[in-house]
Formats: sequence, structure tokens, C-alpha cells
Amino acid sequence: MGLDTAAIRRGCPNCEIKTFRHLCGAELDHFRTAAKAEGALTIACTQQAAQFTEEARERPDGIRFANVRETAGWSRDGANAGPKMAALLAAAAISAPDYPLVTLTSDGVVLIYGRDEAAIEAGRMLADHLDVTVMLKQPTDITPPATTVFPIVKGTIRNARGHFSAFELTIDDYARPRPSSRDRFVFDAPRNGATSRCDLFLDLSGEMPLFPAHDLRDGYLRADPKDPAAVLRAVLAARDLVGSFDKPRYVDFTPNLCAHSRSKLTGCHRCLDLCPTGAITPAGDHVAVNAEVCAGCGQCAAACPTGAASYALPPADTQLQILRAMLLAYHEAVGAHPVLLLHDGPHGTPLIDALARHGDGLPASVLPLAVNELTQVGLEAVIGAFAHGASAVRFLLRAKPRHEVTGLSQTIAMADAILAGLGFDGRRVATIETDDPDALGAQLGGIEMLAAVETPATFKTVGKRRDLLRFALSELHRLAPTPVDVIALPQGAPIGAINVNTDGCTLCLSCVSVCPTGALRDDPERPVLKFVEDACVQCGLCQSTCPEKVITLKPQIDFRAARAPAVVIKEEEPAVCIRCGTPFGVKSTIDRVAAKLEGRHWMYRAGDKRLDALRMCADCRVIVMSEQQFDPFQGVPERTPPRTTDDYLRQREHKE
Repeated sequence: MGLDTAAIRRGCPNCEIKTFRHLCGAELDHFRTAAKAEGALTIACTQQAAQFTEEARERPDGIRFANVRETAGWSRDGANAGPKMAALLAAAAISAPDYPLVTLTSDGVVLIYGRDEAAIEAGRMLADHLDVTVMLKQPTDITPPATTVFPIVKGTIRNARGHFSAFELTIDDYARPRPSSRDRFVFDAPRNGATSRCDLFLDLSGEMPLFPAHDLRDGYLRADPKDPAAVLRAVLAARDLVGSFDKPRYVDFTPNLCAHSRSKLTGCHRCLDLCPTGAITPAGDHVAVNAEVCAGCGQCAAACPTGAASYALPPADTQLQILRAMLLAYHEAVGAHPVLLLHDGPHGTPLIDALARHGDGLPASVLPLAVNELTQVGLEAVIGAFAHGASAVRFLLRAKPRHEVTGLSQTIAMADAILAGLGFDGRRVATIETDDPDALGAQLGGIEMLAAVETPATFKTVGKRRDLLRFALSELHRLAPTPVDVIALPQGAPIGAINVNTDGCTLCLSCVSVCPTGALRDDPERPVLKFVEDACVQCGLCQSTCPEKVITLKPQIDFRAARAPAVVIKEEEPAVCIRCGTPFGVKSTIDRVAAKLEGRHWMYRAGDKRLDALRMCADCRVIVMSEQQFDPFQGVPERTPPRTTDDYLRQREHKE
């Protein structure tokens, strides 16, 4: 594999590049010397990463690795891969911040759930390693073992909840076997509603999984009892799950930014709809994220309109900085516009490696970038990639994803609408859904050459996703072929405006009180409703709260909104207290209420001075009612007395 060092230096002008042919062997001393020097050190090979890491274990700055062999050099276009190598090295130079961890401790208590001898045999294989209990569902003609090594009971799991190290199962038809069982199990009288707690759960029932997105539930192992190889793999996996384990706290959640609900009225529920594992649940005016259950798909963070949920592997701004470094380095080296291929490591890396070793490899214009989960990629990353010079973006998915990717589909739909509206023609953003490396190569080779921004943007931002998205959109709009001011977006977009039927609006300002971002505003001096589109996150709280139901959401992007002042939606003349002159309400509303009550309610007869109280502020109303010794029960029309038990008895006696 040859290195185009000239192209690499153009793409990474600040890098000091040294080339070796056997750095992990005969030339290892060169690495040791470099490892002792200060500054960042990147190794453009991952095959001997373990060896290099061990050699530099005392290096405080650590080492970064970039795979330029399978992803660039081993390709039919390897001779032209210098710009790609520069891009990969530039991306590797961006360090991600540390992320918080959640510690889960397992004592090795495992429940094996099955129907026949397969569950008992699995228990035998685990008995020397774990604290085993086998539960059989409706067992028939199973001979009890001669020696009881672990408990064997019967039961049917009604529901399951919890996580690795803390599963809780509700069991019906639970019963223990009688010690006198001879040729088959004989059980005691069953009971319902029993509870079982365990650290691990091995499901060999062959039925539907007991958890949504069960592949993502740590500690829940499942296998077809008719497949001995699958059962053995599950048993071997369970044997290692004893002790303390650290898992990333994938999502950082800030409750006071959440726009889920106010006053028991639901607004935003994007994360609840998208979470595949059920790790997110309502918790009053906001939601709660169970870090022990969360599998890190990141859809909640990608869809959260306010930034209450943010992803940590890496944060959104770090991810955008990696994209920026990669795309700008490629453009600097060759002056062209690449295709960005986003993939998750466990699935995408083996496909890319197989394509490099046994096929034509990746095209020189395709820049691969591994992320923790594809569904963590938000709209800000896609828009930012195009602003930084990408000509197309592809997401490499499994042929059968492990969980729903609805959030990613929504991101692609929004990106397509924005790009098409700004004049970027062709198929810009799409998925490649395959487990076949040859199919991957064919689809990448078939991507048409599309024009990108003439001069890539160089902005570098930090902060929450919404700030990143706002800036990326403004830059892409500035560089777009045919910029327009307003683009309609699909339903569910986190950007937009509202429509208000002003004829039905009473200026009660309930919408202002629940708006979590200040997009809806009032004026303490006058009855007025104002709207700031740039602050609107389309949470829907105003729509849910409006008593008159005159508010609807309008997903769109208006590129003028960032510089626009608050827009007056409705303004009316204030009602002025007839006693002290203080503005206290909306004149049209007071007039309407007075008109409806005058002469139609016993308390407000025509010409009655009590009507004047309606046109006074709260303070004056109390004073006047006190001065006039107002009796609220005066003039109450006589009502028919309620019927009592004695009345019914007398009526019955009269009939008899």
C-alpha cells in the first residue's frame, strides 16, 4: 500500500508525517522514540493497536489510531486515496471528552426459563459458575434429577421489568415440586402473583421476547431451545456476567429544559415514541431516563427539540467537529467533494474490511466514519456535513436493524426537504441496508456525482444540538445554489411557527405561561400575544393548553427568523377599571361577558349596579362589594328542595 504523502500534507498541513514499513517489528524503536515526545501521536494502522498501546502505556497523551489500510489504501482506487487518508488522519486528531459511567453489579443469580430438559441442561452447565434457578412453563413428563443441585420450579412469567443486575419478574402458576416426585414432577398447589428477582435472565422458552428490543437489554439472554449451538452461546455468555461492570451513561438529561408536559397536558413526546427499550418514562412535567436500561441508540437526543436530552458518545458538538476536520482536510487535499459514509463499528467495520480484503475496497471519494449508533446522528450533523463540503451522505444499516430506526428516517426526511428547498438536486441523503460487502461496494459505486457547495464553510461551534443546527442551517443557506427564505418541513420537525385563529383567540395567554422556550410572549402593559419563531421548538404545549383550540403547529424553517423581532399575533385594547383607571384585562372579553350575563342571570339584572363590578379591577371590586355590603345570596330564586328518603317512602305508601 503506497502513501500519497503530498496529498496528506495538503490536507493536514500541520501534521508531521513519517512513513515506515515495519513499525510494529524491526522499526519499533522509531515508535518508542516518538512515544516519548510531547504532542499528539497518531498511528495510521490499527492491526497492531494492542501492541502500540502497551508500548506507550506510560504516555500521558495516549495514542490515536486511524485505519488507512482497509478504508483507503486497500482499494481499486488506492493510488488516489491520499486525500482520504488526510481526512481520516484529521478526524483521528479530534479527541472526544470522557463520558460518565453507570456501574452495575451482578452476584450471578440467574433464572433459566424454559419448557423441557434443555433448560435443566443449561442449568447443569451453569451450576458451577452461577446461582441457578430453573423455571419450567407447564412441564409435562420431565423426570426429576436424582440429586437436587439447583432449584427447579414451575411457573409462567406474566411480565418482566428491570435491567442487568436487577430484573424483577411477576409469575403466575408458581409452584415447587414435591420431594416425593418419582418418574415425573409433581408440584404443590400453584399460586399467582409471585415475584422473582435475579441478576441474569436466560430465556429458553422459545416464545416471544419478554422485553422490547430484547437484543439491547443487557443481562437478558435468549436462545431457541431447539438450536443447541445458540443455547451454548447463551450459556457461555451468561458465565461471564458476574462482578461489577461499567456501561456508558449514554444520555445526559436536563429536566428543566424538557417540554414534555405542563399542568398534566402533554406537549412533546418525541423521545417516548422513539425509545426502543422503554428506558424513558413520563415523570410529571418532564420525562425520566433510566440509565441502567438505556441501550444508547441516541434517538431521544437526536429528536429532542430543546436539548434536554444530549448524547455523550460523543457529544453533538464533538461529532460535528470530527466531520468538519474530515471534510475540510479532504477538500484541502484535492479540491473535490466526498461522499460521507456513516456506520456503526460492530456492523460497518467488518463489511468495509471484507470489501477491502476480498473486493474492490471503498471508492476514493467515500469517507467512512464510525459512530456509536447511527440513530444518534441528528439533523445538525447532516446539515453541517453539507455545509462543510459533502456531496452526499449515506447511512450504512443492517439488513435487519436491531431496533426501530424511525428517528433516523425522520432526520433523513427533514434533511431531504431542506436540501431540495435550497437547490441541492439528486439523492443526497439515503440509507444502505445490507449485510453483504459486495452489495455495499455496488451501491457506493453507483452514487452519482453531485455538486456541493463551491467553498466549504469553516465554522466551528460548541454547545447544544439546537445551537449547532441553527448555525449549520445559516451557513448552508449562505452557500446554497438557490437559497430561499422559507421551506416547509415534515410533521414532527423541531423547527417551525404556529398558526393562530385570531378570531377565536381571547388573549387569555395560557399559551404564554406554558411555552418552555419563550417563543410566545406577552406584554405587561397591554393585552398582546407575540411570537418569536427562532425560539419555537414545536413542542405542542401551546396547542394542548389553548382552551379555545385555535393554535396549530406549522413545521417550517424561515431563514429570516434568527434576525426577526417578535411578531405581534394579536393585540387588543385593554379593559380599564371604571373606578381607578387601572388596565386589568381585555376590553372585548369583558364586554362579551357582561353582554352574556346582563338580564340573563339572576345576579345581573338589567340596570343593576352589580354589572359595574365586572368592569372593575380586582382590588376595586372587593372595595365596592364591601361598601355596598353585597350579599351574594340576595335575590337567589327559590329552588325546589331536594328529595329525601322520607319523600320516596311517603310516595310509595301513598301508592300502596
